[in-house]
Amino acid sequence: MRETREARAVPLIVGAYAVVGAVGLGIAALRGQPNVFVCQSLRLGDDPVMGHVASLAGGVCLAVIIIAATRYFVRTTAWAAALHEDLRPMARALGEGAIVPIALASSVGEEILFRGALTPWLGIIASSVLFGLLHQMRGRSRLSWVAFAVVVGALLASLFRVTGSLLGPIVAHALINGVNLRFLIHHAPARQKALGGLLGR
Repeated sequence: MRETREARAVPLIVGAYAVVGAVGLGIAALRGQPNVFVCQSLRLGDDPVMGHVASLAGGVCLAVIIIAATRYFVRTTAWAAALHEDLRPMARALGEGAIVPIALASSVGEEILFRGALTPWLGIIASSVLFGLLHQMRGRSRLSWVAFAVVVGALLASLFRVTGSLLGPIVAHALINGVNLRFLIHHAPARQKALGGLLGR
């Protein structure tokens, strides 16, 4: 029964992200800038190869930092542990098989819209705030989830503007979502805290 629900949910989620990406392509086309994968670099000049290489390297580094920070904050702060607990049921319901398709679809779709189409138009701050507002959930962690998405969105947008290439933000987004989805599925902060308390007695 669970496999049936998962099999139905994943294509719907991937399809939703495809729509997000299509909206981004439409906005970019209407603005006369249909190539959302590049923008004028603020730092690296007009060398596209250098821009893509720097973007990819920066994206991998950014992903490692954000993934490490996620684990640190989940283990040391109440707000991150609560956010983890509130997101965990969704991740567990989707299961391991959803990690790769959702990580890839979300990274491509959201990066095309929020970084590729909106960042050159609205700027880093406005596009990141919109990105954060898209991340809605019910309950105690709503503001934490939005704030986390705004910060990550601003870092991804900054990488795009500095390098002029969307490659790094896409790779970073996919790695962050894929690794953190797996972390959500397999790590239970409340259980770890309870065991730690018992072992400490």
